[in-house]
Amino acid sequence: MNAPGGAIRAVDRIDIGPRFTAHDAVRLNNLFRGSDTQAMLEGVLTEGLAGEVAMVSSFGAESAVLLHLVGSIDPGVPVLFLDTGKHFPETIAYRDGLVDRLGLTDVRVVKPEAAELAARDANGLRWSFDPDGCCEIRKVRPLAKALKGFDASFTGRKAFQAATRAALPRFEIDNSDAQGRLKINPLIDWSASQIAGYFILHDLPQHPLIARGYPSIGCSPCTRPVAAGEDARAGRWAGWDKVECGIHQPGEEPFL
Repeated sequence: MNAPGGAIRAVDRIDIGPRFTAHDAVRLNNLFRGSDTQAMLEGVLTEGLAGEVAMVSSFGAESAVLLHLVGSIDPGVPVLFLDTGKHFPETIAYRDGLVDRLGLTDVRVVKPEAAELAARDANGLRWSFDPDGCCEIRKVRPLAKALKGFDASFTGRKAFQAATRAALPRFEIDNSDAQGRLKINPLIDWSASQIAGYFILHDLPQHPLIARGYPSIGCSPCTRPVAAGEDARAGRWAGWDKVECGIHQPGEEPFL
């Protein structure tokens, strides 16, 4: 189409391509291969390599490490906390204390839709007969809505936590998002001893339930203490054929 004066006007187009592709994830994994976690986080946060990034935190047993690492670089990185309405009261208190301690300035409490709860879990007992459905209502759908404005998200997953996480890379594509959002796992190669050492080095407070035998802490109805020798996540959805809430899916791990 000709513009006034005879010039050819460029046709306006809306970019509907994915934010990132699997090739981008491979490139970022290669870029930071051999780099320590601090250097990788600084590259992502100060150079904008992953676009707009949010951190998803449960404020659980080991959450203080990643919150401290990210907060020391940029305390204004948005932190999304899923308030399912089923958390231990100790988790809520720990969250509030840790936010103050670390000086985090943009913590966003994400809640399930009241209308959906009324329609699908009015008595609050869906966890007892349909834990997948409960997680979908209280975690998966609210988080998907909260992440719409972001290009990438940080998670606190670590390989030692469960066999289903053993092959995860630092950077992967979030398979739950058709728009190609990145999922970044900064601590995936950290050991339990590294986590413990970081708590000591930086004098970080422990979640109070750790001392009561909870190495992995989720919603109170679906979390039990773990016995000696059990997998760290054995106390999550015990008795169910379920290892993730739905935010992270077993079997989504690419071979990168």
